[in-house]
Amino acid sequence: MALSIWESLAIFAAGMGAGTINTIVGSGTLITFPVLLATGLPPVTATVSNALGLIPGSISGAIGYRAELKGQRSLVMRLGVAAAVGGLGGAVLLLMLPSTAFETIVPVLVGLALVLVVLQPRISTAVQRRRARNGTDTKTDGGPVLFGGMLLASVYGGYFTAAQGIIYLSLMGMLLDDTIQRLNAVKNVLAAIVNSIAALFFLFVADFDWTAVLLIAVGSAIGGQFGARIGRRLHPTALRAFIVVVGSFAIVQLLLR
Repeated sequence: MALSIWESLAIFAAGMGAGTINTIVGSGTLITFPVLLATGLPPVTATVSNALGLIPGSISGAIGYRAELKGQRSLVMRLGVAAAVGGLGGAVLLLMLPSTAFETIVPVLVGLALVLVVLQPRISTAVQRRRARNGTDTKTDGGPVLFGGMLLASVYGGYFTAAQGIIYLSLMGMLLDDTIQRLNAVKNVLAAIVNSIAALFFLFVADFDWTAVLLIAVGSAIGGQFGARIGRRLHPTALRAFIVVVGSFAIVQLLLR
């Protein structure tokens, strides 16, 4: 599909904004997806093009958070399996299910995730105290509960991706004893895995617009670096507040679609 210069600029700007927002918290798809639809792309083609285009942004954001990834290799490897399997499953569902399949449940999931993000410090403290009283190790890798939750979140991520990062952060924040900045670093790597796996699948079985993909790719790669610089400087409380603001906007957008 031929794009005008203004449509091209809009997609590029949306890609940059999405790359920035995704690195800090997630939900960047809510910026790019409506813009792609406005240019005349069909919903599934827009979703596939968006997934392909956001890969460089996810990788760029993960590189920007490389300092916070130190010492987390085993966690990333384990949850990366869940992200890969779930991302592929979500990509398959995108081509099998109607485009409205997740519209009812997604706002509820995002709302619950926001509540957990806000309450995470208190819940984590309570959990650590309980483990200490019971004489168990206060450190945990989240176990099968976290793996299963991240697997399901990745299925959704492979299907649409909007607010996927918020769900990731809420799950890890509940079950892992670590700072939100380090969890955010892991989130960026997992998002890159989901996008990449889903995109590889789409390359062989789905239609996409290469022009839109390239515009979003360049924009999101630049935005990923901006997002890392901004996100890493935010105080944990400010980062949580930003997550709540973006997540609330995401819920409104999803309900109005």
